[in-house]
Amino acid sequence: METKEAIKLRRSVKQYESSYKIPTEEITELLTLESLSPTAFNIQHWRFVLVEDPDLRNEIRKVAWDQAQVTDSSLLIILCADLKAWEKSPDRYWKNASEAVQNFILPAIDGYYRDKDQVQRDEAMRSCGIAAQTIMLAAKSMGYDSCPMDGFDFPAVAQLINLPDDHVISMFVAVGKGLSEASPRAGQLTFDEIVIQNSF
Repeated sequence: METKEAIKLRRSVKQYESSYKIPTEEITELLTLESLSPTAFNIQHWRFVLVEDPDLRNEIRKVAWDQAQVTDSSLLIILCADLKAWEKSPDRYWKNASEAVQNFILPAIDGYYRDKDQVQRDEAMRSCGIAAQTIMLAAKSMGYDSCPMDGFDFPAVAQLINLPDDHVISMFVAVGKGLSEASPRAGQLTFDEIVIQNSF
């Protein structure tokens, strides 16, 4: 499926065929594609928690407004980010770059993030949002449906997955075989309303 077609056809699907199992090689392909999503300074601070344990899925569903896709989708991916990835051996993000590039970029990383908690969190959320869209478009191109989710108790889920203190949860993405066609789009704003030329 072409990228343009995947964008047009991707919808948030809530009901999934609970017995369907995505083949292991396709899961690996999907997770590999998501790992190619861009991040600022290439710090790759997203962490993708693939929740496979049925009991854990049931516990998460209890703190996610009892939404069926938590347990019924083939994949439940919790998108998290390491807020301190920028200072954890940042040279590894640029190990294949020239020495000149490394000498420029590594101090820039430190200067951009150090003592800036809001910047660290903002970048985490931006990166996870981009990764979520990568997952959803890749899934659609592979013949699967998906649903981005933030309707859950963040602290409760953090506790259930033993989230490290220096990490944050951004959202879930559920992936699987939808039980029915998505409903027609509820309403799109006009092009002129959402596209502003140069300034407001």
